[in-house]
Amino acid sequence: MDSQRPTASPPPDSTPPSIAIILLSFVAITAIVLVPTASSSFKNSLSIVHQVPEGHVGVYWRGGALLKTITEPGFHMKMPFLTQFEPVQVTLQTDEVTDIPCGTKGGVMIVFGKIEVVNRLHKESVYETLLNYGVHYDKTWIYDKIHHEINQFCSSHSLQQVYIDVFDQIDEKMKDALQVDCTRYAPGIEIIGVRVTKPNIPESIRRNFEQMEEERTKVLIAIEKQKVSEKEAETAKKMAISEAEKNANVSKILMEQKLLEKDSARKQEEIENAMYLAREKSLADADFYRVIREAEANRLKLTPEFLELKFIESIANNTKIFFGDKIPNMILDQRLLGNFLVDEVSRGGAIKTKADI
Repeated sequence: MDSQRPTASPPPDSTPPSIAIILLSFVAITAIVLVPTASSSFKNSLSIVHQVPEGHVGVYWRGGALLKTITEPGFHMKMPFLTQFEPVQVTLQTDEVTDIPCGTKGGVMIVFGKIEVVNRLHKESVYETLLNYGVHYDKTWIYDKIHHEINQFCSSHSLQQVYIDVFDQIDEKMKDALQVDCTRYAPGIEIIGVRVTKPNIPESIRRNFEQMEEERTKVLIAIEKQKVSEKEAETAKKMAISEAEKNANVSKILMEQKLLEKDSARKQEEIENAMYLAREKSLADADFYRVIREAEANRLKLTPEFLELKFIESIANNTKIFFGDKIPNMILDQRLLGNFLVDEVSRGGAIKTKADI
């Protein structure tokens, strides 16, 4: 019974391990052979491990559809062949737009050799920007936009304005024009600055401009010489004025010094006069006081008794006395003399003179 039992056949294996190893080896060999000569996009689609450089982010497509996955700088893994990878720069970058022809308002064709646009794509806007405008978003909003704006600017200005008069304003005008549209349609793009080089103009016109510039330079030199002469004359004038003011100030100082000396002498004389006046006044006051006091003393002394005493002394000092009705040139108080003689006679005395004594 056992010998007649049919033996079960082994289940078919889906893929032997040796075949899988062979396939992987083939893929690796193909990558080694083809990757050095393949394009970057093909390399990115073929590789499994890829590197996102610093200042960039990794963006992925699968089957042509943009994935929302965004990776930071470093090493990452993806599915080969099915997933395509591109690094997108999110730091400052400079795009150079070259050979930009434009026609001025007067119909002259000129060419801007190079215009540099410093810009940056914000990291948080990478997905929206690439979804709408692709990896080469800068072609739409920088390269093509620069051509458009430069032609718009040239068509509304003359060659004189573009080449000389308003050339210094082109940088700011281009920056503002780019930023306005980027803010409106691609807000993740920031325009940092624009540098415009001098345009190339026809040789004949360039020579004319050079001659104009040469003549302008001559005029400027003449103006500067005139300014120098005016400055020299003004300097000489200021020096003369300064010298005159210095002399005037010296004279003024000397005059003030003399006036001060005169004033000091006058004040000294006034002080001396005041002292003399005060001294004389004091002396006069003293004399006046002495006379007043003497008058008061005399008034107190001029009593009848004192006068009589003085009279007697005066009579006594005389050597002779003449009696009579007419005595010339003798001042005599008749009343006193009469009273005196009456009193002497009544007392029975004799009148004696100094000679008798």
